[in-house]
Amino acid sequence: QVQLVESGGGLVQAGGSLRLSCAASGRTASTYAMGWFRQAPGKERVFVASISRGGDGIYYRNFAKGRFTISRDNAKNTVYLQMNSLTPEDTALYYCAADPGMPVTTSARYWGQGTQVTVSS
Repeated sequence: QVQLVESGGGLVQAGGSLRLSCAASGRTASTYAMGWFRQAPGKERVFVASISRGGDGIYYRNFAKGRFTISRDNAKNTVYLQMNSLTPEDTALYYCAADPGMPVTTSARYWGQGTQVTVSS
């Protein structure tokens, strides 16, 4: 069993930055691939980025490439999403997910409750 708790969301102006964190509990948390997803009001949940257990496999959705960076610190059981050059289109509830292997998809085994990101114009 893995519990995930996201933090770091908030209100930011367009062009600003935020760093999201996802703390995973459980002795084997570092053995899971991790991913970030987002869901805007009235829209489906979509993939943002994922990272393999060892951090050597990283994937981004096109809109995240060049602006977002996913990373993990297995010693802290934490995965991060650094988001730069934010636009109002990035406004969404951001979720962390964990799955035994890659790719991490919307069918991932474990999910956090989400952290809200709101970007004002």
